Amino acid sequence: MTDSEFSDEKVLHSWRRNAAPWQRAIENAEIGSRIRVTDAAIVAAALTHRPRTALDVGCGEGWLCRALASEGIETWGVDGVPELVAAARDKSGDLGQRFMEMRYEEMESARFPLRFDLLVCNFSLIGEASVERVLAAAIDLLEPGGYLLIQTLHPCWGADGDYRSGWRSGTWKGFNDEFSDAPPWYFRTLGDWIALLGEKGLPLSRLDEPVDPETGTPASIIFHAGPA
Repeated sequence: MTDSEFSDEKVLHSWRRNAAPWQRAIENAEIGSRIRVTDAAIVAAALTHRPRTALDVGCGEGWLCRALASEGIETWGVDGVPELVAAARDKSGDLGQRFMEMRYEEMESARFPLRFDLLVCNFSLIGEASVERVLAAAIDLLEPGGYLLIQTLHPCWGADGDYRSGWRSGTWKGFNDEFSDAPPWYFRTLGDWIALLGEKGLPLSRLDEPVDPETGTPASIIFHAGPA
């Protein structure tokens, strides 16, 4: 992969290309770490804040929106992949979730009819500038006292021998052969994540490290942050 292919646009292009196999992987419960750890971890983290309203940023086919809506939370979802937004709408049932096609760079100028108690980014912040745009938009999207949750790959596993923030080549290792053209991702050290949240006025208030019972190692990291 050349330097020109390390970009936020490349990330979005790859996800649009892999929207169909991703939906099938979710429906068929093919991602073991999700089943064992990370799905339940992000739902539990969200419920600790007792939100009345929530926005799922990078909602994909909407599984987290449905999970939160089933707890009585008014839930919205945004995603930049039209196929996934359409799937989320089709699966929404009668729980009243709302979904919008929206690229991350559009969030700062987006107009929602409400502010949210909770913003959730579940393995959906993998770019560079696009992530900074989401965090910049978060304060205006949150109710006073609201929280931002970010679940992502634990920095201790993503460094690949180079513990410096920067772009990394993507991989679909562990996924089926339907997937292709893996998206690159922008690795951030733990310190750089914490610094970035602080720079955007969202200081870290809590950090969770869900452990995979099969490996005894962290399956992810969850940041809880809120306006200062």
